Amino acid sequence: MTAAPNSSLRERKKRRTRQTLIDTALELFTRRGFGGVTLDELCEEVEVSKRTFFRTFTSKEDVAMAPDQDLWRAFLEELETADPDGLPLVELGRDALLAALARMDDEGWARRMLLSRRLAERTPSMGAHGLQFCESTTQEALAILHRRFGLGAPGDLRPRLAVDMLVAAFHGALASWVAQADTAREAGRTEPPTAGELADRLREAVAALPASLALTAVPGGDGGDGG
Repeated sequence: MTAAPNSSLRERKKRRTRQTLIDTALELFTRRGFGGVTLDELCEEVEVSKRTFFRTFTSKEDVAMAPDQDLWRAFLEELETADPDGLPLVELGRDALLAALARMDDEGWARRMLLSRRLAERTPSMGAHGLQFCESTTQEALAILHRRFGLGAPGDLRPRLAVDMLVAAFHGALASWVAQADTAREAGRTEPPTAGELADRLREAVAALPASLALTAVPGGDGGDGG
């Protein structure tokens, strides 16, 4: 009778410790630089052992990129239960990613995501870690699409291309969202960006995909729509 409450208490404590590690890491890395903070210093600041740290994260890069990784793990969960409803694959993925964004804590997650992206822009090792995570997530998404909908027969590149286009659209939306926040900061506005604003930019980016695929390059002239 007491096992469930005790288990729940342990899980809540683990989640609090994880969140404290993420928040503290992002604050320290932002203030002192990613390379200016050792793992020992981070653990000392949070008052946890390195053993506790490694139960949750694999590296400094892993904890610094947790906001992004949390979003994409939620995306995989949403994709696992998404109703296809006859949607094109990119739109099905868009809706799953929008549902994942809706699950993120609007103020706290958005601020952490912004700090993480700014760090990644100037930390090559975070970029390498992100590429590995992106490929792993893509493979998991493809496995879900194959298992649930029978998509992805040998030699059929379309599911992979659809997932890649969704990822590219998100990265474009994210870059625009960060740039908007940076412009606002330079203008003296301190309101943090929101996950809702990032969702709006994602919708715009996915809507622009067909037009971008029809864009042609003309030597010495402006690009135009393919005929």
